[in-house]
Formats: sequence, structure tokens, C-alpha cells
Amino acid sequence: MEIKKHLFITGYSTISWKDAIVKAVAETSKTIDYISEVKVLEQRANVDGDKISEYFVDLDISFTVDVNRKNS
Repeated sequence: MEIKKHLFITGYSTISWKDAIVKAVAETSKTIDYISEVKVLEQRANVDGDKISEYFVDLDISFTVDVNRKNS
């Protein structure tokens, strides 16, 4: 039986929404194993003058629970 957990995070970038997503998944994968899916829940940005200065994405990251993991 496969069990999934969900982690809700916010990614940030000064380049693009895609960059914010890629960075957020990369950072999350440093501490969470078995990431299987990412769902973009919301995108927003800060505007400075006539240009977007910061991109934000709210993500639902799913990962599979290792049911065979032994506690230390």
C-alpha cells in the first residue's frame, strides 16, 4: 500500500514563476525523499514600477511515505 503526504510551501524567485517552482522543488528535495508530484496552487508577484520584481508560487508537494523505514 502506498501512502502519500503533502507539504505546502511557497517558492520565490526574481526571475520567473517557473524558476520559483524549480528552486522550491530542488530545495525541498534536499530534506524530503521520494517526491512524486508538485501542484501549483497559486501564483502571484510583486510589481515595482512597470515590471515584476518578485515571483511567488504556492505549491502542494506530494511525497511517498517509506513504510519500511526503521526508526532510530
